[in-house]
Amino acid sequence: MAKYLILIYGDEQRWEAETDAQRAAKEAAHAAFAAAAGPGLLAGHELEASSTATTLRSTTGAAPTPTDGPFLETKEAIGGLYVVEAPDLDAALSLAARLPELASGHGGVEVRPIVDHS
Repeated sequence: MAKYLILIYGDEQRWEAETDAQRAAKEAAHAAFAAAAGPGLLAGHELEASSTATTLRSTTGAAPTPTDGPFLETKEAIGGLYVVEAPDLDAALSLAARLPELASGHGGVEVRPIVDHS
């Protein structure tokens, strides 16, 4: 079985504006996602706002310098992630398609294979 990283993107301002009911519905959908993934769900985390990020940057030969904020300023930010194990990319995509952010009108999901060095 291969491992996949699922990155969840969206508009942070719209996430912050969600009502309690919208947030509860989204949490229920994530619980259903976790149930569907079963033991193939290896990790999953919601991230703090991108404003809490610290990025390390470096020039050749220089020590890394920390800067406040995400690596890139974009309209969409990474809001969470899952690491799943699935038989193939099609299975990982089918699982990722269950995520509620895809129905929000402002979110997206990226699925990337994890390199296996074993």
